[in-house]
Amino acid sequence: MSFGGIPLKGKSVSLLQKNFHGCFENLYYNGVNIIDLAKRYKPQIYIVGNISYSCMEPETVPVTFLNSNSFLALPGLEQNGLTVSFQFRTWNKDGTLFSYKLGTESLDLVLYITDGKFKMSLFKHGRSQYNTATGFDLNNGHWHSLSFVAKRNRLIVTIDNQETLSLQTVLPFQLRSEDNYYFGGCPDNSTDHGCFSPVRSFLGCMKLISVGSNLIDIISLQQGQIGNFTDLQFDICGIIDRCMPNYCEHRGQCSQTWNDFYCNCSDTGYKGATCHYSVYEKSCEAYKHKGNTSGFFFIDSDGSGPLEPFTVYCNMLDTAVTVISHNNTDMNKVKNSNKENPHVMNFKYFADLAQLQETIDNAEHCKQELTYHCKKSRILHKQSHIPYSWWVGRTNETQTYWSGSSPDVNKCTCGIEENCIDSQLYCNCDADKSEWSNDTGFLSYKDHLPVTKIVITDTDRPQSEAAYKLGPLLCWGDRSFWNSASFNTVTSYLHFPTLHGEISADVSFFFKTSSPSGLFLENLGIKDFIRIELKSPTEVVFSFDVGNGPFGVTVQSPYNLNDNQWHFIKAERNIKEASLQVDQLPQKTIITPSDGHIRLQLNSQLYIGGTASRQKGFLGCIRYLTLNGIALDLEERAKVTPGIKPGCPGHCSSYGNLCHNGGKCVEKQNGFSCDCNFSAYGGPFCKKEISAYFGAGSSATLLFPENYTISRNSSWHSSTQQTDTNSKENIAFSFRTTQSPSLLLFVSSFNKQYISIIIAKNGSLQIRYKLEHHLDPDVFNINAKSLVDGHLQKVRLLRKGEALYIEVNKYTAVKFSLTSSTAFKAVQFLTLGKILAENVDVDLETMKANANGFIGCLSSMHFSHIFPLRTVFYHDKSPQVITTGHISESSCGSVNGIESTSSESTHTFADHSGPKDEREPIANAIRSDSAVIGGVISVVTFILLCITAIAIRIHLQKNTYKKNEAKASENEDNADTTAALKTEISMQNTINESQKEYFF
Repeated sequence: MSFGGIPLKGKSVSLLQKNFHGCFENLYYNGVNIIDLAKRYKPQIYIVGNISYSCMEPETVPVTFLNSNSFLALPGLEQNGLTVSFQFRTWNKDGTLFSYKLGTESLDLVLYITDGKFKMSLFKHGRSQYNTATGFDLNNGHWHSLSFVAKRNRLIVTIDNQETLSLQTVLPFQLRSEDNYYFGGCPDNSTDHGCFSPVRSFLGCMKLISVGSNLIDIISLQQGQIGNFTDLQFDICGIIDRCMPNYCEHRGQCSQTWNDFYCNCSDTGYKGATCHYSVYEKSCEAYKHKGNTSGFFFIDSDGSGPLEPFTVYCNMLDTAVTVISHNNTDMNKVKNSNKENPHVMNFKYFADLAQLQETIDNAEHCKQELTYHCKKSRILHKQSHIPYSWWVGRTNETQTYWSGSSPDVNKCTCGIEENCIDSQLYCNCDADKSEWSNDTGFLSYKDHLPVTKIVITDTDRPQSEAAYKLGPLLCWGDRSFWNSASFNTVTSYLHFPTLHGEISADVSFFFKTSSPSGLFLENLGIKDFIRIELKSPTEVVFSFDVGNGPFGVTVQSPYNLNDNQWHFIKAERNIKEASLQVDQLPQKTIITPSDGHIRLQLNSQLYIGGTASRQKGFLGCIRYLTLNGIALDLEERAKVTPGIKPGCPGHCSSYGNLCHNGGKCVEKQNGFSCDCNFSAYGGPFCKKEISAYFGAGSSATLLFPENYTISRNSSWHSSTQQTDTNSKENIAFSFRTTQSPSLLLFVSSFNKQYISIIIAKNGSLQIRYKLEHHLDPDVFNINAKSLVDGHLQKVRLLRKGEALYIEVNKYTAVKFSLTSSTAFKAVQFLTLGKILAENVDVDLETMKANANGFIGCLSSMHFSHIFPLRTVFYHDKSPQVITTGHISESSCGSVNGIESTSSESTHTFADHSGPKDEREPIANAIRSDSAVIGGVISVVTFILLCITAIAIRIHLQKNTYKKNEAKASENEDNADTTAALKTEISMQNTINESQKEYFF
């Protein structure tokens, strides 16, 4: 071990640094005084070079440039050249170090720092003539040495003992002894003193200032014996390291100037002056109620706490489900394992254990599916029930209970339900059969999840095998998001332990009230306090005192906040600033003093909704109250507090607008849900198209009673939808098909009226209206390009009296005129696909289309207030619905819908790894290698045949498309018609505005 340097012989290549020059004091290694051993020439000490045992530090008297008026002027002492050296230290990015006027040419030589880099320039009448710069960062608060030499038209700058700049000028130097050297800046009337400063004055420290060969005596300077100065501090470097300690949180990068420090929060996931407040939500539930659909999101499970944000998949079902994946989602087969050589699989999640624990603790429920297949491989010993296989959770404890069971019962699901293969055993696998069995289900005891390790030991006997698959961790139900309390009297309040936020604190919550004012929160100290209150119906105030006097931040709202709807408040205080935000209004921020007290010292209880001393409390509801990332359990405390009730009704008044397309908001005890029964859409917010694939010969018919009328009082439609009384029919749907002619929709009445929407043989859209039984139907053609190209087509129709408006694929609507304004009423039946009813009197073209029926996709369909596809799928037990052939619910109408005429299936959140094989347990997954190879060959052959067929089909479709496009013609009408449709139609957004088309 070497101190002060490494001997040259065998010196490490990676440590080719100069040996240390300076002093060591109190040098100990493992308690042994190394310097004392060296003094006594002990043999274990090897000394190289000259070493003395006294350390005389050179006396240096620093000088501090305190403000923008500070400067130091020294008289010129040289005639034939210029040599200046000094050491400096600063945090500022800009500052003038040295300035001097060169002779009679009116040239100003300036050495300065700009953007943290050193720069040397020559200015003539204030304009730059020569510039040269370095790439060194010199504003890092360290001492740097600078030496400047100017002789014979050559300028040389040395920084930190390394020659940095060399500039050859074309102008001679003319030095005059009456000219001053200026350090740090210029006097106010610098033009009269021959000093030029291109940047602000230097703020920092200088020492060891030399001019020529003379070291300036700072004490003599202070006493006024040489030079002159303004606003300098002597014999101390008064610079303050404002980044030590570092008040930037969450890996924020601290930088500073003379007066202040700054935090760079880029790529941290946090924001604010000290990178305190998270930019991400705490849960999928919070994202869902901002209107987000399923996808990957960053969540910060402890808000402004120490845990970093991480990525999860949020599956926005009726309850938002958080999906956290791991590194092994495959089916794993096991052979040849025993207790001496066990099979061990460790699972690494895309979040660390602390993040997982916080997420699980915040959730109401969590579960994880463990699929376990076995053939002559046991889980438990038959008699002793000693485990042959087990798993380990995040507590690092061995668990011997299995899917569907609980920790205190070492059984599998079949053991709990008493339906195992062998009724005497607790697991199917324990029957030790030579055929495949399985014990599959969900582990749902939160304290042990997620599974981090699986160990299997019983697969070393003949024909013994096992296979397992661990699904992602699934959690749902945010325990905090809907946690609320209702304050029913002005004298009631909740109290909690003291708020701890000495350096930084944040508070956020939702509230709703009908009262014009009230106290939300207060915590007191001996002198310090923090308080948030509603001062008036439009004014929220966040006030505090940390010992420097009270400060307040006020947000004025342009609308009343006592409208009994949910509003959001977020307040933050740190040592730099305080901020307050209300809803989505601009955040209001004030700068707090950088000097004085910075710690918030509180000692009373935290009061919510009022205090024991103040008479005017809060009337209303407070929800999701979070302090420094920790949510308070308002409901639990409200249960034992008079005048306060847990929970708060009335969520639909604030969140009802998240229910789209006619969906109705339904109040729940914790939150709300969207009732999509009266909409052509489904999903948590009624935004997912209800789509169906119709196979060959399929039909769906809705039968109506004879006295049925299309009115808002019908149970088949939404009571919330408003329809113009003059409107007769309002129809919208999407479809994709490659077949023509086709029948899309047929509606018949008891009065022998009907509406027929078909695809003609040439691929155009036809609408046929028969309103008078003694007249032929009115026929309207939309001769756009062929609509049987497999793309998603969107159709909208509206009839008002004799006017019929038709819009296809959002192109300009076309207006047609009917021969009759008779109302279409007394609906008898509505059919999608083939008409199966007998003795139906229809025109010839409709009959031709009906002969083919419809093969393809229908989506998001409504006929006035009737939603046929919803009725087919969700009222299939009703005697009013008759279906034949193959009709399946599909995603073919969605943005990413499959554009083929094949049947499609949908999967739930538990099915991220593909469809399940419901046949014998993983028989296909763990076949022998030869079987796998044979299967691969079969699949490849099938794919090649499919590619050939698709290529032929595309070629035929391309020719058909060109022919139909050549035959297509456009109907034109004036702009007034278009305006009438756009203003009069209320299509309830039945077609997704972001729909994209694809062609396979």
